[in-house]
Amino acid sequence: MRVLLADDHDMVRETIAAYLTADGGIDVKAVCDAHAAFDAMQTDGSFDLVLLDYQMPGMNSIEVLKRALVANGGKGVAILSGSGSPRLAKEVLDAGAAGFVPKTISGLTLSNAVKFMCAGEVFIPHDLLIESTVAPTHPLLDGLSPRQIQVLEGVCNAKTNKEIARELELEEVTIKFHVRTLCRKLEVQNRTQAALAAKSAGLF
Repeated sequence: MRVLLADDHDMVRETIAAYLTADGGIDVKAVCDAHAAFDAMQTDGSFDLVLLDYQMPGMNSIEVLKRALVANGGKGVAILSGSGSPRLAKEVLDAGAAGFVPKTISGLTLSNAVKFMCAGEVFIPHDLLIESTVAPTHPLLDGLSPRQIQVLEGVCNAKTNKEIARELELEEVTIKFHVRTLCRKLEVQNRTQAALAAKSAGLF
């Protein structure tokens, strides 16, 4: 099995590549960004699976996913993410991903998931599958992007901008921008009121 892994975090990329290689039967080519991933697909041909980090800087992740599906000749392209959001999982699967792989899963589960997806199956962790199936939609979420919903969830859990930024692997200034946008869309004055509005609606 030939797997292409693209992740801008050196430690994450090297750890995943080492584990998959050590598991046997998986030949991993690891690159640091989407540009290098597209170069690899053009040079080396299609891979049995392409694993793309969802949060690589300067990239529209869904657009990169769609381009990768074409560049990989119709073979599987899956998304790696530091967030285990059911809504995000649904978004990438709806866009054609072969799977949604949270970085919090164990190495053994990751290896099995990769083999599963290389065989042409679609992977999503069982707990996320249940949540995405039963989680109700709510009018309050209309007009919010998956990222804004992730930030709102962090706000509701009383996390600081710095904590949310670290969890989502974003800059703190980006989180501040999302919080301001959330307040405007929810028609509230500050993050406390945003959290109250979401909790009053029974979200999170």
